[in-house]
Amino acid sequence: MSHSSEIYVLGKKVRLLQPEKGFRTSIDSVLVAAACPVKSGQHVLDMGCGVGAVGFCILQRVSGVAVTGIDIQKEHLALAHENAVLNNVLSFISFQHCDIREFTAGERFDHVVCNPPFLEAGQHIPSPEEGVALARGHGTHDITIKDWVDAGFRNLKPGGSLSLIHRADATDRILQALGKRFGAVEIIPLWPRAGVAAKRVIIRALKDRKSPAILNAGLVLHKEDGCYTQEVDLILRNAVSLFS
Repeated sequence: MSHSSEIYVLGKKVRLLQPEKGFRTSIDSVLVAAACPVKSGQHVLDMGCGVGAVGFCILQRVSGVAVTGIDIQKEHLALAHENAVLNNVLSFISFQHCDIREFTAGERFDHVVCNPPFLEAGQHIPSPEEGVALARGHGTHDITIKDWVDAGFRNLKPGGSLSLIHRADATDRILQALGKRFGAVEIIPLWPRAGVAAKRVIIRALKDRKSPAILNAGLVLHKEDGCYTQEVDLILRNAVSLFS
């Protein structure tokens, strides 16, 4: 196994080991965790869980939750297990090695969260580092946004939520993948600064619902001085929910 480095998130409430090379935990993981409308007693599936950051953030925000994380990279899962021990949540979270397209649990989940690769295979030059290539979508046999949405649909209970974060320019493809299988779609653009075009978007949808979509006002990430806005700082430090 390659060397790992250590970081903290949620105001040092969550401790994470992650590979020195490959996927790096960012605020995207914290934000998509904040978008999950989970309640105590419910079960969350974290698809492409990496080292477990999204799941640990959810467990920090809501007590009495169970999380299952799945990932295609064994090295990430080994670190995720170590992280569960470090954060004293091993009783509430478990991990499985599998391809999200092949995963079907014995039960269906109340919520599914994911932070898919932003660059689908064939859209960029692959990294020579295997971990980086996989995290960016290479070496996974052309996995697509639709594959992620299909896996979420397959593993959700009726009425369950799918929350994901992606590039803003992928919004049309995400909505197309959701199709008529999901409703009550909520879209929240993430603006780097006020007056700047969104680069990221969080989308949440409910399985088998027919309610119309809602375009939220959006979340401005940074003030002019480069510091996080108060709203974002509360999410990143105190695990405040992103949606009401």
